[in-house]
Amino acid sequence: MAQPSLPVSPHRTGEVTIRPLKGEDWQDCYEIWRAPRVLWGTLQIPSTSEDEVRERVTKPPPNMHRLEAVVEGRVVGTVGLSVGQGRRSHVAEVAVSVHDDYQGRGVGTASMEAVLDLADNWLNLRRLELEVTVDNEVALSLYRRFGFEVEGCKRQAVFRGGQFVDTFVMARLRPDSASPDS
Repeated sequence: MAQPSLPVSPHRTGEVTIRPLKGEDWQDCYEIWRAPRVLWGTLQIPSTSEDEVRERVTKPPPNMHRLEAVVEGRVVGTVGLSVGQGRRSHVAEVAVSVHDDYQGRGVGTASMEAVLDLADNWLNLRRLELEVTVDNEVALSLYRRFGFEVEGCKRQAVFRGGQFVDTFVMARLRPDSASPDS
């Protein structure tokens, strides 16, 4: 059996290096999370301050695992796992952001590969969940490629650009953990 990669060490996919998020990279995260397409496709809002982002990046909760995607020395993407507690300690929520200038260059794919490796081979997570707007076709395609399936639709769940937008709730069960009934 091949040894899994070590997500805590940098690993490369083409021109993308994935490594643990560093607190000093909060300014790059601020830039990513304020990019117009990221704002459109995530739950970020344009009024989020630099101080809020600095706090979020430098002082994450203990159940948060974040990785960053780096291209040519610049942080261009983030992916995080927020691991549940108690009876949901086998579940994590996934959040992915890729800077507008780097979308379509494999950053999302490399980020998903790394975070799934972390979830499956290091944290022993069985279920990963995420929420995505129904009109974010690029993200939906990425998530489906990695085994996420739509489990439901939340109507008018997000307010964006002056209107309410539906979201899909998607989940992925670790392939070796699916029960025969699922």
